[in-house]
Amino acid sequence: MTEHINEVNFDEKVLNADVPVLVDFYSESCGPCRMLAPIIDKLSNEAQGKYAVYKVNVNQSPALADKFDIMSIPTLIVFRRGKAVCAHIGCTDAGEILKLIETAV
Repeated sequence: MTEHINEVNFDEKVLNADVPVLVDFYSESCGPCRMLAPIIDKLSNEAQGKYAVYKVNVNQSPALADKFDIMSIPTLIVFRRGKAVCAHIGCTDAGEILKLIETAV
């Protein structure tokens, strides 16, 4: 299961990470977000330290959604060295998400 983070631990987990980090900005009430969830969990389980994966519930962490201009969900953002390096809006497959992560390696 993918770890959920919020404003309290976002900087530590994402911005200060030594590896690329994929963040899934989502909502429980979002159908495409629920479709994407098993893919995110699978990637999280397969990361093996090469990258990290976290989820941010935009309803519970609106300040983070505002900070990163999340206008639609699901939004996937890959961070590297404290900066957002690429993003994808909407549901997609594991292969496309891995390509996003690889751009940050």
